[in-house]
Amino acid sequence: MASSAHTSGARVPLRTKFFFGLGATAESITLAAVGGYAMFYYNQVLGLPATLAGLAITVSLVLDGFADPIVGSLSDRTRGKLGRRHPYMYLAPVPVALCIVALFNPPAAFSHLWLFVWFSGFIVTLRVFMAVYHVPHLALGGELSGDYTERSRVMSWNNLLGMIGTAGASFVALTFFFHKTAEYPRGLLNPHAYTPFAFAVAGSGMLLLFASAWFTRDRIPLLPKTPDDLPAFSPFEFLKDMGSAFSNRNYVYLLIAYFFLSLMLGIRQGLGLYMNTFFWEFTSEQIRWFVIGTISGYFLGFATAARLHGRFDKKIAIIVTCVLLATIPAIAPSLRILGLFPEPGQPMLLPLIIIFTGLGSCVASIMSISVMSALADIADENEVRYGYRQEGVLYSTRALFSKIDAAIGHFFAGMALDIVAFPEKAQPGQVDRQTLMDLALVDAPIATVPGLIAVFFYARYKINRKSYDATQLQLQVLHVAQRGDFPLQPDHAA
Repeated sequence: MASSAHTSGARVPLRTKFFFGLGATAESITLAAVGGYAMFYYNQVLGLPATLAGLAITVSLVLDGFADPIVGSLSDRTRGKLGRRHPYMYLAPVPVALCIVALFNPPAAFSHLWLFVWFSGFIVTLRVFMAVYHVPHLALGGELSGDYTERSRVMSWNNLLGMIGTAGASFVALTFFFHKTAEYPRGLLNPHAYTPFAFAVAGSGMLLLFASAWFTRDRIPLLPKTPDDLPAFSPFEFLKDMGSAFSNRNYVYLLIAYFFLSLMLGIRQGLGLYMNTFFWEFTSEQIRWFVIGTISGYFLGFATAARLHGRFDKKIAIIVTCVLLATIPAIAPSLRILGLFPEPGQPMLLPLIIIFTGLGSCVASIMSISVMSALADIADENEVRYGYRQEGVLYSTRALFSKIDAAIGHFFAGMALDIVAFPEKAQPGQVDRQTLMDLALVDAPIATVPGLIAVFFYARYKINRKSYDATQLQLQVLHVAQRGDFPLQPDHAA
């Protein structure tokens, strides 16, 4: 079975890195609107019970997760003038924009049941079309270079611009849409703010998704091609692709670890606005300044990750940052539970939370870059074994695991809100203190546990610089024998 080597050179042009990363900006803006605001909107603004709101997100993540590997396998086997990835990147932006507008504009007369149906239906459709974009986009990033550290640089741009999208969207939303008014001192509780917010997210997301696809199209001739003798997509070939991916132990360990990590992240994401609005009693104007810590942390991670990979194996970076990612966000709530941290309203509270946000963002950035780069190394291993590259399947199956577990995490978050008897349409400063402390126990020490379990499985990952170099030599032999291509030499100097 013929395959195709990387012919794009060890160094990817800065322009390409930027516009590739711009796709992550768009993805972050659109998904931040869902992950950060939709559950809060349906529960606290529209009055949908928290368990139903969490269930809607759970359903969407599970169905979206199963769509991911199908899109990945289909993308890996696509042939045409637009290559393997770009046809799907052109298809998704308009449906994504329409779904966002509908999601935040349900009919006013809906009962709880129909609110749940509306919420579930449009969030499922949105996430499926985002999978149509997201999976080929990530696979494209894995294909842009075959070099050990240049892959990390590519993913650094993707990670940095993605987080700028998340932080920037939050800052803009809280400054221009959810600012306080005379009627709504807490802008996030203003029902009239969500419609213009939805149109802004939909429009900017659609334009940026198109821009990323359009301005990376010049790389299509240089990317790996679908082998001529590779069968077209079918249910049988899809199962074969999945079997090939799961036969790689390094990949399986990353998946299991990510499963536990995503459980932790899903719980914390589902409770994030509740903690900031009710536990810390921050206003929208205060929450927006979290962007300082977020962007600072991700810039530091962007500047650090590839340098770390030049000195240490990616495995070491993954393990250390996973430990820190599990524990840093839990420090401040845990200290307040113990009476050792500033209470709401005290002047040092906001600066301290911004510092913790920056530290968490830095380690999250390095960890994300490390894992995404490691997946491209696994694609090399599988090409040696099976003769063709599987970036689409590898990145998408990981996304499947993360979404299923994030779904469980969001559902647990919704259940936790009901278990601690968190009131609907609550007012900051008026929620029972014990209820808030119970909520913090879920967000901090309890949510930390699955993150620490993930460390055990990340430690089982075996690819290092030595094994990477050996794989590159095997790929050279494979390409010379099959097609006469000469892939990149291993980067010993990085």
